[in-house]
Amino acid sequence: MGALVDRNPEDESFADHRVLIVEDELFIALDLEDTVKAMGFNVAGLANGKDQAMRLAPLADIAFVDVNLVDGATGPEIGRRLVEDYGITVVFMTGNPEVVEGRVAGALGVVTKPAMPSAVEKTLRRAVEARRSLF
Repeated sequence: MGALVDRNPEDESFADHRVLIVEDELFIALDLEDTVKAMGFNVAGLANGKDQAMRLAPLADIAFVDVNLVDGATGPEIGRRLVEDYGITVVFMTGNPEVVEGRVAGALGVVTKPAMPSAVEKTLRRAVEARRSLF
């Protein structure tokens, strides 16, 4: 993915948002973390399954959630709980978007893997706008 992203002065508010990355493939998680940080966001943490994700949930505002994790296809359940229990803006990341597209109420959408930095950047900007409209 790489961390080649555009930043502008308006992005300073990104530091107010914390992003949780729920991904069991370490290199994908680290690459996504680099992109998120390059945009000026803080990373709440990396989780590779449901238990870790739920422990980190109180620290996050936005979450990227893979569908298939170390504990199975728990991504949709994690996403649902992050939205319902914590008010987190959830974006799913998967190679099979039809598995979650439109199936988790409150989720912002789906980014198809492998994701380019520009897709992550665009999605994070949408997530920030969605959160601003809620508060």
